[in-house]
Amino acid sequence: MHRFMKFRAIRIPSLALLLAVISMYCSVNPEKRNSNETEKPLIGLLICMTEETPFFVSLVKGAKESSDELNADLIVYYAHDDPALQIEQMKKLARAGADAILLNPVSDDVCYAIFEVISLGIPVFTIDRSAGCDEVVCHIASNNIEGGMMAGVYLSEALNRKGLVVEIRGTAGSSAAEERGRGFKEAIDNYPEIRIVASIPANFNRHESEIAFEKILDEFPKIDGVFAHNDDMILGSIDASKRANRLNGIFFIGFDGTEEAITSMEINELMATIAQRPEEMGRIGVETALKYLSGQEVPDTIFIELALITK
Repeated sequence: MHRFMKFRAIRIPSLALLLAVISMYCSVNPEKRNSNETEKPLIGLLICMTEETPFFVSLVKGAKESSDELNADLIVYYAHDDPALQIEQMKKLARAGADAILLNPVSDDVCYAIFEVISLGIPVFTIDRSAGCDEVVCHIASNNIEGGMMAGVYLSEALNRKGLVVEIRGTAGSSAAEERGRGFKEAIDNYPEIRIVASIPANFNRHESEIAFEKILDEFPKIDGVFAHNDDMILGSIDASKRANRLNGIFFIGFDGTEEAITSMEINELMATIAQRPEEMGRIGVETALKYLSGQEVPDTIFIELALITK
């Protein structure tokens, strides 16, 4: 745990979230599972979305492989985009005697719970998504701003530096959405004849993206390119375009490099995706937590290398 903590203002969460944190603080027993020094370290991995989300299937796979190799126990919980549920899961991990927590936060609303967990002697590491508070030991993720810029530059050049494009955004307030969007817009700003005609939210969800993009297709008779903050959403926009018979002539770029996205590229629907390495992210997350628990120094941030995959 940090000897000196930095603090900054964070927004006040809802009453339900505050009650969940208070419940955690009052009910958690800070004692470890037992005093046996030979016991395996217990790592908690908290995922913001669901068990079926392809990106997190890979991330959890890497974390499990690493924990097996390094002789650690791993508990995984999924928050289904519910910050109150994620706070409750943090409480459960603390009560179970977790030695460290790898947190993929739903939103900044969980910052209060991060502080309370750390005050109990449990270090917290963020993975894939960051949290809007400074108390975490280390953030392990892709450089999302760089990835957004890669997508913006590639799309603009593919369109010969002119055209009308649509951005499909992830969950509002999540670091992944904010940073990918920022990088994309910074890249597009360098191309005066490229214009973002719509920027629509779809919460990293394929079905929501499909519905939202149907409306965009109705509103805009001409769209040259689409960038989505993850592959699920870009595949949703492709589904909508097929139904509207508008697939040809639109360049689609996603983010994550999932297996289904690669298949979509092979059949000439998706043009490109910014590939993350979620298995490596999960592996390094567990490895970093165990290094810290063993007394080794770890950096504040570890970036996992991105790659642009094209057809």
